[in-house]
Amino acid sequence: MKCPYCGNPDTRVIDSRPAEDKNSIRRRRSCDECGKRFTTYEKVETIPLIVIKKDNNREQFDRSKIEAGVLRACYKRPVPAEDIKKTVDNIELEVVNREEKEIPSSMIGEIVMEKLKDLDPVAYVRFASVYREFKDVNTFMEELKTFLE
Repeated sequence: MKCPYCGNPDTRVIDSRPAEDKNSIRRRRSCDECGKRFTTYEKVETIPLIVIKKDNNREQFDRSKIEAGVLRACYKRPVPAEDIKKTVDNIELEVVNREEKEIPSSMIGEIVMEKLKDLDPVAYVRFASVYREFKDVNTFMEELKTFLE
């Protein structure tokens, strides 16, 4: 494993244990060159999950896109970073644990909105406004009414 600080290709594993999600291994490593420590996570490589986009194009599932969307929705909200990480982990786990190896992006969007409802109501509305492409104030109000019921 290459050191992220100095680029040294040789690092030592100090400690290994199952990660919180129980689906990966958490390893603490130390660089022999610069002495800094860092953490890596090791996951089993599986058949990649394919996302079917609105225009019927297909691309490989990318956790960072979900993370970016959730972070954007939670921008300037009093949501702890740890809660955001757990939410993204839960979304990824739910998406990856499905039986299908191809999943529509619309289904992923619905899962994200469901998790955001529990995390922060304002973040949910922000995400929904972009995801559902609200055209005017009336559609925005309809979504708010549905959420409040």
